Amino acid sequence: MAYNYQRIIIKIGSNVLTQKDGLPDQNRINHLVEQIAKIKRQGIEVVLVSSGAVASGRSLITISEKFDSIATRQLFASIGQVKLINTYAQQFEKYNILCSQVLVTKEDFRDRLHYLNMKNCLKILLQHHVIPVVNENDVVSVTELMFTDNDELAGLIASMLNAQALIVLTNVDGIYDGNPDTEGAKVIEEVSGKHVDFSAFVSSGRSQFGRGGMITKSTMAQKTAQLGIAVHIANGTRENILVDVLDNKVPHTYFVPNRSASGKKKWIAHAGNFAKGIVQVNEGAKAALTSAKASSLLPVGVINIISGFKKGEIIKLVDENNKPIGLGIAEYGSDKAAEMIGQKNQKALIHYDYLYLEC
Repeated sequence: MAYNYQRIIIKIGSNVLTQKDGLPDQNRINHLVEQIAKIKRQGIEVVLVSSGAVASGRSLITISEKFDSIATRQLFASIGQVKLINTYAQQFEKYNILCSQVLVTKEDFRDRLHYLNMKNCLKILLQHHVIPVVNENDVVSVTELMFTDNDELAGLIASMLNAQALIVLTNVDGIYDGNPDTEGAKVIEEVSGKHVDFSAFVSSGRSQFGRGGMITKSTMAQKTAQLGIAVHIANGTRENILVDVLDNKVPHTYFVPNRSASGKKKWIAHAGNFAKGIVQVNEGAKAALTSAKASSLLPVGVINIISGFKKGEIIKLVDENNKPIGLGIAEYGSDKAAEMIGQKNQKALIHYDYLYLEC
């Protein structure tokens, strides 16, 4: 049975867009654009998260090895992003489709205001039938400021826009139950729940030209599915792959979506890198928070304020062994919270409406 989506995010990895020599695969880009145009004609809104700027830059200029890897990447990305977006613009123009360039950094998601600005930008593009082509701004994003990879960025965009589905294109048919190169390894066609440990059988290796491996893809996919968004991991080097995935005609890995989370919870889920404070809770509070019943975090369950925070900031929750439990928005600052540690009948530190659980 075909999937019936109204809005989808398509993420195309470097290993799909490049040839073995690391240069762009123009024929594949053309074919992917052709498929996206066909999908759009069916009335489906599409946001494209595309890697490939560095590869495009590599095809245009050579650089001495005396320059460090970060400077080299910045050079390739700066030149290559122009080439990449022009390639997409020219190809989409064949189908009378406008596309736009949206370059982002992790800092653009650091607070609710920046997050909503980004969301509003993408929404007005979709309202005017424009296909946003989103990529990390590798010119200014370096090391600790970077997303893990564009899979993380795609998951964030999918959550932000309340998309029904995220399709991640890589160079294999999905997530395998072993090394894809070994005999007998099979594609895991469906994943449900958030407690699957992929590290037991998924290779931790990365693609030749991308930053992310299948472990990061599976982790991101589980997180995104838990927020109510279906995730498909499929082989972007296959002919007609996007159309076939939506028609459910091709083997790939499908992550079953959980019930949809609120918009604010979706933001919180992806804002862990910007959490200001850390709060340690006891086993009773952990059990209450992680139970099926919606529960707020009360001061009686708090053991320790490990790192300070202000009202309205995102804080991390950890258990007695410092293992992460979740994230939430503080109803008041750490000074007040410290005064009320262990006390009963006090105002919740985190209301359940503003709590995202990781475990």
